Amino acid sequence: MAGADVTNIGDGDFKQQVLDSQEPVLVDFWATWCAPCRAIAPALDALATQYKGQVKFTKLNIDDNQDTPQQYGVRSIPTLLIFKGGQVVEQIVGAVPKARIEAALQKAL
Repeated sequence: MAGADVTNIGDGDFKQQVLDSQEPVLVDFWATWCAPCRAIAPALDALATQYKGQVKFTKLNIDDNQDTPQQYGVRSIPTLLIFKGGQVVEQIVGAVPKARIEAALQKAL
């Protein structure tokens, strides 16, 4: 359920893919049964293509990977966390308009 410019990640490669990344990383915490997650997926895919080379876009399925969401206090989905330098710099909870996500990305850059 990820576009060509979005990487599926898990607990096992979270540190390498997100915390050790040289570029900002958006992590989409989602699940297959989550309708709002599916609703924002096209916007995330479009932004991933638009920001290719500037921001890494990742998806983490909370049903298959429970340690990372627990570590970052993810209580509801979709939750988008933007990491920069291994730290959370922005958190967005819920299905929000594409413009809201883009504003957060601009701030992270």
